[in-house]
Amino acid sequence: MQHSLLPEAPAAELSLTPPVVDHVAVARLYGEPLFAMPHDLYIPPDALEVFLEAFEGPLDFLLYLIRKQNFNILDIPMLSVTKQYLVYVDQIRKRNLELAAEYLLMAAMLIEIKSRMLLPPKKVAEGEEAEDPRAELVRRLLEYEQIKLGAARLNAVPQFGRDFLQAAVYIEQSLQPRFPDVHVVDLREAWAAILQRARLVQHHKISREELSVREHMSMVLKKLQGRRFVGFEDLFESGSSMGVLVVTFIALMELAKETLVEITQAEAFAPIYVRLSYTAS
Repeated sequence: MQHSLLPEAPAAELSLTPPVVDHVAVARLYGEPLFAMPHDLYIPPDALEVFLEAFEGPLDFLLYLIRKQNFNILDIPMLSVTKQYLVYVDQIRKRNLELAAEYLLMAAMLIEIKSRMLLPPKKVAEGEEAEDPRAELVRRLLEYEQIKLGAARLNAVPQFGRDFLQAAVYIEQSLQPRFPDVHVVDLREAWAAILQRARLVQHHKISREELSVREHMSMVLKKLQGRRFVGFEDLFESGSSMGVLVVTFIALMELAKETLVEITQAEAFAPIYVRLSYTAS
């Protein structure tokens, strides 16, 4: 719906405007002050009109009329509602015929429903109720109201970019790289790969061998001595027996537990390296 705020000023009134009003500009054009209204100023008829789209469509306005007057939507008083609806349509038709087109279609539907209600009801089988001409309109109104309420609830949900923004914080990385911690799963997979390779090269020989975890801890420390990084697989000799491999792995875990060595990995699925904890980076 549209309303005109100010009517077009007649030419006689424009000519009465004084050329200077107390040396105060009556307007500004491109930043320059104007002390008098131009005599050839033309204001289009629609230049000072405001369009008020208070309703989303005919169903929205019809639902507004019913809810505002607390009518029972299942028993709509068609006479009262149709009269109010036609008054509104007549107003918008004078302003904007294009906007009034869909409202006129709904008005025709209301008049048809009212006409059908004035006619005698059709005969139906015994025990059945006569069809209400308003049934289809009521169904559309109820569906529209449910969709409208659902849209209002969705609109009330906080939305990114409208109600809140994602916080972005830049943290400058330190000059000293920090390697990610090695997950237990990565160690288990690396250990399983070593066992698999050991089975391919080992000889099936039954023997009894006494092994010392402390002794292998010293052996691992000797291998790491003087070296910055040593590959995890390089700490295990491929020709060693299964018992030696197990004891070496236990020795490595004990050294890590006592923080004598560090087990690092540059990124996920990257090779695992071992180094002495006190070795300078």
